[in-house]
Amino acid sequence: IKDNKVEWQALPYNIERPEVEESISFVYVMIAILIGTVLALMIIRFRKIKLWKLWFGFTVFITLTIALKPFMKEYLAVAAAAVVTLWKILRPNIYIHNISELFIYGGLAAVLVPVVNVFGAFMLLILISVYDMYAVWKSKHMITMAKFQSKTNIFPGLSIAYSKDKVITASGGKGKARAAVLGGGDMGFPLIFSGAVMKTLIATDPLVFAKVAIITAGATIALAWLLAKGEQGKFYPAMPFISLGCFAGYLLAMIV
Repeated sequence: IKDNKVEWQALPYNIERPEVEESISFVYVMIAILIGTVLALMIIRFRKIKLWKLWFGFTVFITLTIALKPFMKEYLAVAAAAVVTLWKILRPNIYIHNISELFIYGGLAAVLVPVVNVFGAFMLLILISVYDMYAVWKSKHMITMAKFQSKTNIFPGLSIAYSKDKVITASGGKGKARAAVLGGGDMGFPLIFSGAVMKTLIATDPLVFAKVAIITAGATIALAWLLAKGEQGKFYPAMPFISLGCFAGYLLAMIV
């Protein structure tokens, strides 16, 4: 913070954040998501598993490096990100997967939060929620992607213990398994929303961290409700529930 303004650290590799109007940045994010979805479906259609691993590994390496850079020298961040990425792709296990995923979305937020304001974050959650419902309930291509990622054992998201006979897939669906998977978007988009709120309030509101924690609690409660109430064997879009939790948390935080 300098002169009541937020200043951002430079990204590694001299990566430049996109110069876009913060109020409409959500449009570009949605376009990128749609393009990425088309490319992923093409990879699935032609069963290019090696290409999927290469693409996934590249994004993991970049976002991990960005996330680790504030804690160490850039060359150490690059080395650590490279080791973790190779470990994650070649010898995956639940521990390295989950720990790295927690940092990955921090790296993504470091890129996007500076170019998204609260209005843009609201719109992003609304649009991604609508898209999630369409992709799971209508076109069902999100289910196709989740099944493909599960078979390759390479997926964006957090794998957590749920119960011995239920699992939530990357798209929010339930099935029989010993672990649950919370999709990457289900973590990344609420984090961007919280970051946009924090960016707006941090220079002027001494309760900013408590207010952002309320938003996080709202999203967590909404997700917990979905996990508890969803029927086994069905797929559910998680983002509509998480977004409602974020919105409820935001309104409560603004009242405090």
